[in-house]
Amino acid sequence: MVTVGIIGGSGLDDPAILKEPKEKTLTTPCGDPSSPVTCAEINELRVVILARHGKEHIIYPSAVNYRANIWALKALGCTHILASSACGSLREAIEPGHLVFPD
Repeated sequence: MVTVGIIGGSGLDDPAILKEPKEKTLTTPCGDPSSPVTCAEINELRVVILARHGKEHIIYPSAVNYRANIWALKALGCTHILASSACGSLREAIEPGHLVFPD
């Protein structure tokens, strides 16, 4: 069964798109993840959502416990991970609203 772990920012746990959301708090051998996770379904796809900078957006980028975040998603059965990030660019051709996939 495919389960997608989503690591992202605020607003991803919008109850309007989630079916039967349940919040879980975990501790891993690497410490605590950045936030409790929200387990739910989106269009019949099982998802586990984790707020990278905490639900209140209080964790600085250098303080994010990436290992604990990944461990928690794996422990909850995630087979895939999507991680979104918002940032700026120094290139004029890359404007606000553009979507970039690093490779």
